[in-house]
Amino acid sequence: MHATTIYGKNDVRYEEVPKPELITGGDAIVKVVAACVCGSDLWRYRGITPVKHPARIGHEFVGIVESVGDTVSKINVGDFVIAPFYDCDMTCVNCRNGFTTSCLEIGWWGGKDHWGNDMQGAQGEYVRVPHADGSLVATPGQPSAELVPHLLTLADVFGTGHHAAVSAGVKQGSTVAVVGDGAVGLSAVLAAKRLGAARIVLMSRHEDRQNLGRDFGATDIVEQRGDEGIAAVKALFDGVGPDAVLECVGTKESMDQALRSARPGGQVGFVGVPSGGPELPVRQLFDSNVGVRGGMAPVRNYIDELLPEVWNGSLKPGRVFDLELPLSEVAEAYAAMDERRAIKVLLKP
Repeated sequence: MHATTIYGKNDVRYEEVPKPELITGGDAIVKVVAACVCGSDLWRYRGITPVKHPARIGHEFVGIVESVGDTVSKINVGDFVIAPFYDCDMTCVNCRNGFTTSCLEIGWWGGKDHWGNDMQGAQGEYVRVPHADGSLVATPGQPSAELVPHLLTLADVFGTGHHAAVSAGVKQGSTVAVVGDGAVGLSAVLAAKRLGAARIVLMSRHEDRQNLGRDFGATDIVEQRGDEGIAAVKALFDGVGPDAVLECVGTKESMDQALRSARPGGQVGFVGVPSGGPELPVRQLFDSNVGVRGGMAPVRNYIDELLPEVWNGSLKPGRVFDLELPLSEVAEAYAAMDERRAIKVLLKP
């Protein structure tokens, strides 16, 4: 089969690799129908996170089950399935508590499963899923081609935006600001709207992203950054600030923007993968009573809630995909996102 391997900075390759086989008895082989490039993949592509040796890459995919192990009982051959960006058992105490990203048998696409076996990256033709009954969610039927991109967002990006909104306590009537206009930030706008936010400010400098943000529910756009941006956000809320700020970038600057934009007693929900050394200023938080919650989004715990609205078409988070390419052109997919020529790229094997 073919899959994507990252070798180092600006170096991703479409290569022939071995097709995975069943190993654990509880696993499944999934033929990938659609995958994509994530903003967090760019940390390695840009050299911010060093690549020590060539590695399979990609962690978002949907597909059709080709085979299952002897102990799999919930997932069947032929099912169209959504996989979260990690492998989990959905039975351990952490999974039951709602945090599958801390599963006691966690595994990572492109890394190792709980038992030390290789796990394929999602940007490939086939993936072995070690905990098929835990990780995979079967859709009610075979989706149309038009529905596939929306379902794919449940593997990571929309569930992550939703986690930002949930972590910040967004509810009916909330006022919200979103820091970051990438796919996660735009997903956070949509998630905040879904949860009933009355006013949503998107911090964005790019017209195409502003337009999609408005379609997703943003009521205001702020283009400024730093002190000027914070002042502009607060000015929209009587000089005080919004109830919730969703931090969807992961840099020191974006976290500072979020913390200083929230009203006293407000809440920051952060889901940006940390890069550039963001740290929490405890004295500032003490003085302002601003709370901070978030982290790696347990998207598997959210799929069951979000899937019905995506399936019936009332929720269309897949609009964040503004470029579709064959997997064989994965190098162009990375370049397009790195150069901000695309918000998010969908890949089809």
